[in-house]
Parts: sequence; structure tokens; C-alpha cells
Amino acid sequence: MRWIVLAVAVGLAGCRTQAPAALDAGVCECPAPSAAVATPPPIKSPARQEPTVSSPHVSPLAVCEAKGRLPLDAAQSYFDHGEYAKALSCSAQAAALAPGDALAWAEKGNALAALERWEEAKLAYSRALAIDPDSLEALAGAAHLYAVLLPSSRELDELGSVYAERGLELATSERDEEFALYFARVSAMAFNDIGQPEDALDRADWVLERKKGDPEALYERAVALFELCRFKEARAAFQLLVPDKERAAFAHHHLGLLLEREGKQQEADEHLGKARALDPIAFPEPVLLSKGDFGAELSEVLKALPPDMKKDLQSVPVEMEDLPLEDDLVANEPPLSPTILGLFRGPPLGEACAPDPDAKPGTPCRSIAVYRKNLSRAVKTREELIEQIRVTLLHEIGHLRGEDDYELAARGLE
Repeated sequence: MRWIVLAVAVGLAGCRTQAPAALDAGVCECPAPSAAVATPPPIKSPARQEPTVSSPHVSPLAVCEAKGRLPLDAAQSYFDHGEYAKALSCSAQAAALAPGDALAWAEKGNALAALERWEEAKLAYSRALAIDPDSLEALAGAAHLYAVLLPSSRELDELGSVYAERGLELATSERDEEFALYFARVSAMAFNDIGQPEDALDRADWVLERKKGDPEALYERAVALFELCRFKEARAAFQLLVPDKERAAFAHHHLGLLLEREGKQQEADEHLGKARALDPIAFPEPVLLSKGDFGAELSEVLKALPPDMKKDLQSVPVEMEDLPLEDDLVANEPPLSPTILGLFRGPPLGEACAPDPDAKPGTPCRSIAVYRKNLSRAVKTREELIEQIRVTLLHEIGHLRGEDDYELAARGLE
């Protein structure tokens, strides 16, 4: 099979910018139906717009240089040699000659994705899958687009995992091991990105059982172990990846995070510095404020909250901490990510709130923590840091009010 290169990219877990608040649920009082059968309104098509001088300029594709080959064969050859514009010309011709050929549309999607023409690539893959929902080539291209190429977000990563899981099921049933391995790798990546490390670990192990030493699977397995707070195993897994040039920066970064959790800050800084030197785009200098400056910014954000939120926080302390405690992380099943930006402890408002019998005397039964070091790595500027503190607080106040992570993600507070 023809492989699509699987690019590895890891982002810190964080909250998203705020979306408009969800509407309150209410009762829909629908009018009683009329005795007469209603006639549906006619569908009105908008008047056709003729091109004008202000229409955007469209550059036509070059004529396919098939050189005696079928256009689809030429497209595949050009793609394999990195000549994506020529691959697009030939795949477009193949799709025009055989509009019902899912493979032609999948090849067009591959070329468009390689040229970073994302919206057109989405449409090409959608058309391929509308023609043949079981096309392994189209499922592979769509999974790669949504889980690997496009910027990471819950919705895109979830869609990528759906395509990858569907492809894995089909490839396994058809005993196409190469496609199955590919889909399992993408699934592992997508599951890690959407916060399902147990599923990611399962998929990575599935690959490694069939292809020992597979680098993508080894990396996703290491990430899953880290996210599951299996820190000793994660450290050993990332150590194995340090010699891997493609993944060394990510290995050093995670080793730095693990050593930092152990209180070995000097060793941690060495690894984090190596990660920045190897990949300054993925790992820029953190916006690490002093505890005093961070506390001052947190106080300003709290002062700016609306009155109803201030009221809810009257008996709920908001505290700055450097990193999440392991006990807090593993109190959940599955564990919380070590890179979380904030945490709400306790039951939501309206539920009985009794102090933890194992907690120190005077410990409140509800509290919110925001994590200074994790927040410093989730942003690039001080302005972004202040905004991320605000969004993190809104997220944790949502938990205080009884919302779960899926509801918060739907409101843009992931």
C-alpha cells in the first residue's frame, strides 16, 4: 500500500476559549396540529449569481501529464514522488473521467491535503466515502487529515478516531495487515489527543504485538503511560525514544516533566532545554511568572468575574499550585492528565459537602486549584496566560455548578 507519512505532534492539555453560553433547557409548548393537512412551503432557490469583476481569481489546474499512463496511475506516482500539484491535476482528471470512482476522489483528497488545501480535501474525502463508505484508501486519508494534519481540537480528533476505528475494523476483517497497522497507529494518536489514554495504549500495544519496535506505536504508548500516571513505566519508555531523531524533542520534554514531578528540577530543566533546542516551535520558552506575579494576575481575574460566579465562589477557595498532586490525579478513573491546567475538588453546589476524613483539619470540602507551571507551558505570551487563567477558572466553575467535561467542551470550555 502507499503510505501517508504519520507526523507526530503533541500539545499540552488545556482549556479552550469561551463560546456563547448554552441556552437553558426549557419546555417546548408546541401548538396543536390543524385538522387540515398543511402543504409544505415551496423551496425557493436564490437567484443565480453571475460572475463579476470582483469575483476571486481562480487558477486552473495544469493539464495532467500522464505520459501514457492512466490519470489515476499517474496521480499516484506523482504523489509518491512528492509532486503534489501534478498529482492533483491527474487525480482531478481521473475523478472527472470516472466520477463514481472512490479511489480517484481519495487520491484527489490526498493531493489537496498535501498542498494544505484543507477544505477542498475534506470535500474530496467526503465524496469518496459517499461513493464507497468502505474505501480503505478514503478512510485512511480522512483519518490522517483530521487526526494528524489539522490543528488539534476535540471535534477534529474525535472525527479522526472515528475514521481510523472504522478503517481498522474493515482492514482487520479483510485481513489487510498493512492498512490495519496504519489505522491502529492513527487511532492511538487520536485517542491520546482526546484524553482516552487507555484506548491509546491498547491500540499501541496491538501494533507492537505485530510489529515490534514500531516507532509511532512506541511513542504513543509512552504518551499513554504518562497520561495514565504510570510514571515509572513512562520514564523508561521515553528513555528508549531519546535516540530517535524524529521523536527526541518530545522524549526530552516528557522526561523533563517527569523529573520535575520528582522534584529534580535541575535535571528536569536540562531535558526541557534540550526539547526547546531541538524543536523551539513545539516547545517555546514557557511564560513562567513568579508566584507573586502569578497570584496577582489570578486575583485580577477573580475580581473581573461576574457577580453570580463570585457568589458561587464565596466559600470555595481558589488556590495557585505549581503542579497537580499525584493523589488528585489518580483519584479519578481513568486518572487525570498530569498536564491539566486546573482542578475542582469536591461535590458540585447543591450536593452535600463533607470534608474528606483523611484530609488535614480545616481543609474545605470544595476548592479550585490552578497550576502555575502547566499554564506557563500552554501559552506563548503573558496576554495569552492571563486569558488562559480566566478560561481555566470558568471551566472549574462549570464543574462547581455540576457540568461535566463534555458539557463544558460543547460550550467551548474544554
